[in-house]
Amino acid sequence: MTALVLTFAGRDRPGLVSLIAETIASAGGNWLESRLANLAGEFAGIVLIDVATPQRHGLTTALQELQAQGLTVSVTPAGAQTPADYTPLTLEVLGHDRPGIVRDVTQILTRLGVNIENFSSAIESAPFTGEDMFRATLDLGVPGHVSTAELRRALEALADEIMVDVQLPALEEEEATTL
Repeated sequence: MTALVLTFAGRDRPGLVSLIAETIASAGGNWLESRLANLAGEFAGIVLIDVATPQRHGLTTALQELQAQGLTVSVTPAGAQTPADYTPLTLEVLGHDRPGIVRDVTQILTRLGVNIENFSSAIESAPFTGEDMFRATLDLGVPGHVSTAELRRALEALADEIMVDVQLPALEEEEATTL
């Protein structure tokens, strides 16, 4: 079996996911995992597909033919999983919206060697004031050589501008910490 990662983007319309799912199934692929979203009228996604190795070329060709349907499509072999010595951690960021929040947080994570496994963000209105608030949730893989305290200290540098809530997995000995 071969694992493939399909990424696609195109104008949102009814039946788009069904078209992609039908193409995958008809070519012998199995839809394993996905993240799909509509942002500003564009529908984009990433899908993990499993296919028998002899059927890989046919599936790849069929998916690339979706470009005639107005989709930008890319199919690549799946990469390696996150190393087992990474500890999962969820980081929640909330603060007044301003340019550079994502850059500032991700630079700290990169400097520490932390892997971002999932990232979602949105702008929402603050209660009472209606100000734009930036909210993000990041699922992280923290390498074994980085302690939660070290990560907390690094993020505290941003504490004057944003509020950071670090939630550790239930099996961890440490409690969730709010910075």
